[in-house]
Parts: sequence; C-alpha cells; structure tokens
Amino acid sequence: MSFLDLSITATLVLYGLAMGLVLLRLMRGPRAQDRVVALDFLSVVALLAMLVLAIRYRSPSYFEGALMMALFGFLASSVLAKFLLRGEVIE
Repeated sequence: MSFLDLSITATLVLYGLAMGLVLLRLMRGPRAQDRVVALDFLSVVALLAMLVLAIRYRSPSYFEGALMMALFGFLASSVLAKFLLRGEVIE
C-alpha cells in the first residue's frame, strides 16, 4: 500500500468522523441558525469527500458531482438564510 492510499483512507475516515459530529449538531442544535451552519458544513465535507474519491478512483465524474454539490449547497444555504431572516423565500 502506498503513502497516497494510506493518506486517502485516513482522510476519508476523518471526513466520516466530521460528518458524524456535524450530524449530531444538526439534530441537537439549539437554534435554527446552528442547524443551517451545520447543514452548510455537512455539504462542504461531503463535497471534499467526493473530491478525495475522485483522486482515489481517477474518475472525472466525481469532479462533476462535486461541482453540482457545491452549486446546490450554496443555493440551499442562501435560501435557508433568507428564510431565517424574513420568514419567506419567495417575495
């Protein structure tokens, strides 16, 4: 096993741990703002995990999926922030 394989495996394990902890914050967050930040962080960590998988499997389709996740994650964060500020999404 090469150094790259070991580091990719360690990275994926740590990303999994981070996702587990942020899911705990998402479920237990005392306020809605905490949950929105946790959801945003979860989307970023999932995006990073997809990029690591793209390196591991040398597949460009993972990069395309990561790009779509980044776009939808930003859109979801914007919509949730607007909803928390105004109580409505569509004006």
